[in-house]
Amino acid sequence: MILAGDRLPAIACNGVLVIGDPHVGSRRPGRRKDAVWPKAVLGKLERCVEIANGRGLAVVILGDLFDRPVETDLALKNRLVRILRSFDHRPIVNVGNHDIQHTTLTDSDSLALLGLCDVVDVVAASGPVAEFQIGTRRIGVGMTPYGQAIPTDVRGAFAGSDLQAWFTHHDIAFDAGYPGAVPPFAVEGCDVVVNGHVHKTQKAIHAGRTRWMNPGTITRGSIDLVDHVPRAWILDGGGELEAQALPYEDNVFDLTGRVVDAADGAAVAREVESAFVTLLQAESATELKRSGDGAIIRDEIEAKFAADNTSEAVRAIVRSLLSEAVERHAKA
Repeated sequence: MILAGDRLPAIACNGVLVIGDPHVGSRRPGRRKDAVWPKAVLGKLERCVEIANGRGLAVVILGDLFDRPVETDLALKNRLVRILRSFDHRPIVNVGNHDIQHTTLTDSDSLALLGLCDVVDVVAASGPVAEFQIGTRRIGVGMTPYGQAIPTDVRGAFAGSDLQAWFTHHDIAFDAGYPGAVPPFAVEGCDVVVNGHVHKTQKAIHAGRTRWMNPGTITRGSIDLVDHVPRAWILDGGGELEAQALPYEDNVFDLTGRVVDAADGAAVAREVESAFVTLLQAESATELKRSGDGAIIRDEIEAKFAADNTSEAVRAIVRSLLSEAVERHAKA
């Protein structure tokens, strides 16, 4: 079902399993070195099924179920459908930025198909979604998809509820905010906001009555997450999150170019600057758009390496930067 102002019937459960940004996709992230992809992602979701069904939990996915708005691998989508259908409670999925081609969910997005086929309930518009009966406590839950305004007042959204929670997928400035991120703010009538989109687990922040939490992604897709521990979380009737271990491996990233042997720092810096200028010049001339895999830029840089007899350490660093630039443009 696709929810756009609709509410689900009340859900009786023992808590809510919160799953952060799975990013399911057939394309392996550039620095991951898994022999089989996306086995790691699907394995975590299968473990989430075991946790949720074993403990009688409802399920909320914080957004970015898919890594790309249109997933073309039919076999992967079928595997994902089987996993999602095996939850005792149909998952409720917020819409993340990776789930949509435009500003809102449309019929051309893969997530919309899962909602229309009742594999999951997709929240396409900001607003109240459902009430969860957890023991003797009633929890009112609302959601705001990526790119839509988070409400500043939700009083009256769930009359008689013991606690009000809201799920978001936004650039929220926790301890390590970045330019353009929104600081946590007080939401009148809201006790807990649980945010997706920010991939690292963050410390909770209070803003007035509202406690903002960010569980983090279950999929480490970029090298800045090398120290992140993928976990699912159980939201209880008091608004607390309890971490649940998921299977993962420590050494999953190719660190070439990030860890190099000691060298003359000034010499390396000069070489990197020279080689990277070539990369920036090529990128500004739109070669990345002309070749989605960065082949044109790569040829130019490799030619410069050969002409300048560039050291292997510097070559590794610049190749790393190129791979990240290509991946960034592919997601844009």
